Amino acid sequence: MKRLILMRHAKSDWDDPALSDHDRPLNKRGRRAATALGHWLRAAGLHPDQVLCSSAARTQETCARLALPLEPERHPALYLAEAPVMLRILRAAQGDTVLMIGHNPGIAEFAARLIASPPAHDRFDDYPTGATLVAEFDIGDWHDLAPGTGTARQFVIPRELTGES
Repeated sequence: MKRLILMRHAKSDWDDPALSDHDRPLNKRGRRAATALGHWLRAAGLHPDQVLCSSAARTQETCARLALPLEPERHPALYLAEAPVMLRILRAAQGDTVLMIGHNPGIAEFAARLIASPPAHDRFDDYPTGATLVAEFDIGDWHDLAPGTGTARQFVIPRELTGES
């Protein structure tokens, strides 16, 4: 059994027009959301043993605020990646519980392609910032991952954790 925690970065800051998209950090709400997601992961007993993270500043900051006890693997190819690229990177993973942090629209498409049926959540299709899917796959190796075979176990958005609108 393999478990994937598929997380979109938390809300980013658009205040500095001189920054490139890749270099945008989180805003205050995003920082609170990422911290809350880290608390939620620990409370739910979701402890990844491998983290695959886009190289963008906002994904790196999201990851850091989760306060996980392991270093993320930075993957430049995950920056604004489409679903096929995300699948290729995940198929090379070694962990039993893998956290992947990326961007929309690719992450929403990837989530939808991976699972057999979507969770009963009205925000799953648009996968807002900080949205996190937990899916399980009945496989022994990520190399054997096939789209449409995952079971959605949990789906959460930061608003549910922080009470912010």
